[in-house]
Amino acid sequence: MDALNALVAFANFVFIPGLAYGAQLAMGALGVTLIYGILRFSNFAHGDTMAFGTMVTILLTWGLQSLGISFGPLPTALLALPFAIGITGLFLLGTDRVIYKFYRAQKVKPVILVIVAMGVMFVYNGIVRFIIGPDDIGFRDGVSRLISPREFKEWSGLAEGLGLRTTTVITLVTAFIAMALLFWFLNKTRTGKSMRAFSDNEDLALLSGINPERVVMVTWMIVAALATTAGVLYGLDKSFKAFTYFQLLLPIFAAAIVGGLGSPQGAIAGGFVIAFSEVTVTYAWKKVYNYLVPEAWETTSLLQLLSTDYKFAVSFGILIIVLLFKPTGIFKGQSV
Repeated sequence: MDALNALVAFANFVFIPGLAYGAQLAMGALGVTLIYGILRFSNFAHGDTMAFGTMVTILLTWGLQSLGISFGPLPTALLALPFAIGITGLFLLGTDRVIYKFYRAQKVKPVILVIVAMGVMFVYNGIVRFIIGPDDIGFRDGVSRLISPREFKEWSGLAEGLGLRTTTVITLVTAFIAMALLFWFLNKTRTGKSMRAFSDNEDLALLSGINPERVVMVTWMIVAALATTAGVLYGLDKSFKAFTYFQLLLPIFAAAIVGGLGSPQGAIAGGFVIAFSEVTVTYAWKKVYNYLVPEAWETTSLLQLLSTDYKFAVSFGILIIVLLFKPTGIFKGQSV
């Protein structure tokens, strides 16, 4: 019985949160790796792109709710999401036309584009905070839990109660659908194959008649969809705060680099590696440990390696190790 309690506690506080967080990081890392692989620069504005898309979703959600429109047991934000993706896509295309296109035409070194992207990052962050404010904003509605800990305890007779939030299931299902659609698009459609060819060899792709501006436009639209969806899922799971998305840039880049920068498969794998690393290192294992050992061996220590305040330090540490020993990542992407 104690082993079952330990398993439920592990699922509650490590496995299920790790899956949800990993899916969110994986979607964010996919956007970063697409920009790096196709447009050939590190988009440091990606975290704030997620913030912008989530902000638009929140504003549209409030508008729908004011009209009495909801999505039943599901969050109303899911109804607003497609429109927010479109608005964010137009915003990114406008940024590309006004800023990035000039530097591409000049064929500047990637480091110049990185500096430009950092400037764009601060502008995006300022826009989001100016429009919606710097505070925490909760925008989740609908049914909060599919499984409540109390009901699980009554059903199972265990001391530990398993809780499964609706947003966790939505995150996993949405992330799976989005990733499946992306891989189908890249491997099965003419435009997707053009993007892959452009990424592999830009000069040969141009000689083959591929329109580079079309590739750039489609890339930004896909990035808008991935960033907005990832940002909304993270906000529904936790809450929205503009500066939090700025901080998310580190684990997202760590996920992309660990998996292999430029590799979509690597971005997904890296997202889950970073997520489970952060969760396992910052979780207090006292409860699980005490369930598994004899009473005489129980401890009063938290058995926590790092406080949750240092979870981003885990991402940074993994990032440094990968850059030192395997800069091409798990799936042998492009070295940094």
